[in-house]
Amino acid sequence: MGKLAILGGEKAIKSNYVEYCKWPIITKEMEEKVLEILRKGAMSNIELTKEFEREYANLYGMKYGLCHNNGTAAIHSALFGLKIGKGDEVICPSMTYWASCLPVLSLGGTVIFADIDEESLCIDPNDIERHITDRTKAIIVVHYAGYPADMDRIMQLAKKYNLKVLEDCSHSHWCFYKGKLTGTFGDVSAFSLMSGKSFPIGEGGIMLTNDLEIYERAIIFGHYERHSEVTLDYLKKGIGVPWGGYKYRIHQLSSAVGIVLIKIFKEIFEEIDKAMTYFCDLLDTLPGIKTHRPPKNSNSTKGGWYASLAHYNKEELEGLSITRFCEALRAEGVSAYPGCNKPLHLHPLFQNIDIYNDGKPTVIRNSEKDIRSKIGSLPISENIGKKVFSIPRFVKFDKKIIEEVFGAFEKVVKNYKELLKDDKGDPPTIGNWGLTFRI
Repeated sequence: MGKLAILGGEKAIKSNYVEYCKWPIITKEMEEKVLEILRKGAMSNIELTKEFEREYANLYGMKYGLCHNNGTAAIHSALFGLKIGKGDEVICPSMTYWASCLPVLSLGGTVIFADIDEESLCIDPNDIERHITDRTKAIIVVHYAGYPADMDRIMQLAKKYNLKVLEDCSHSHWCFYKGKLTGTFGDVSAFSLMSGKSFPIGEGGIMLTNDLEIYERAIIFGHYERHSEVTLDYLKKGIGVPWGGYKYRIHQLSSAVGIVLIKIFKEIFEEIDKAMTYFCDLLDTLPGIKTHRPPKNSNSTKGGWYASLAHYNKEELEGLSITRFCEALRAEGVSAYPGCNKPLHLHPLFQNIDIYNDGKPTVIRNSEKDIRSKIGSLPISENIGKKVFSIPRFVKFDKKIIEEVFGAFEKVVKNYKELLKDDKGDPPTIGNWGLTFRI
């Protein structure tokens, strides 16, 4: 295989494999649909948006769909729909993107962080129950990097303690958990539809629910132009202005893309799954690497394989740091970076920042006691950054290209001993608060 590129050898990758990872996929029909809206001057209208909402909700077998200008807004509205308010505690995994839970604070609620399962990287049901109190109102579930969370046990806990469940499906478009779509288990679900996600329509988000009150509360919260749709008497009393003071309407250019994408996304996802399954099957033959995906024959899937990851076991490579390992991969031409999202419970915003000038940290402003998580309290979330790394996400299947990229991994793994002598180890923390995944 030759000398490692990081030590002066030739790169293993000769082709421009990134072309097989290029995302999003834009079609002529999408362009024409967007131009149609532009020419009509209908960017801020809602007719096409309503059509997209109906079709997306129908895909999931849900009664109501409500588009938003982004996924964060969809989560915010979903929380308002669930009546999260002053003093309510909401349990959320610490290792996730901030938008999964930060809107809780603006509603006066309190975020209680739980640890994650080391294999799935989703909230650990074993850690949820110990955080439940008489003030707990909801659980936020994040199907991280397209890996479905353990919804059987989570829903059992929700039923046992009479809790609401919000599914953040921003990573898990068209993902199945034991044959049922993520986003259809809880009381409400929210999806980001921005251009990096597996169902990309530009910039946008959508909320799904079967509960009329949640749906209409979300409308009253940030969709003043649709208040005529509200039927519940206590909501009709306040129509005309958005109760949250937010304007969460999506623009119809994104809706136009979504209308077209609904027709073709399953075909695109099948191609992605074919490519990534082949790639991951190869990677899983190497020591030190275990790809992040549900077990085969589990009837659970990764959908569009958003933010593809692999677990790293340094013990199988004599303690080689994940930092050095990824440096060697990048030198061979592979886009591979250590880490994932940093644990939110250690960010200053969830420790000591007074956002709203209350005179005390916002995270505890409506708490009866100090609920802030301490260092060491969520050990898996705090250390997972040194145990996972990003891998290329192929959206087109080409056996030769995939095998070439695998060859770079194989080269580094087989020559790992050469990397040990110059290994400076890992930094104290690895990851990012925002988006960490690169092509």
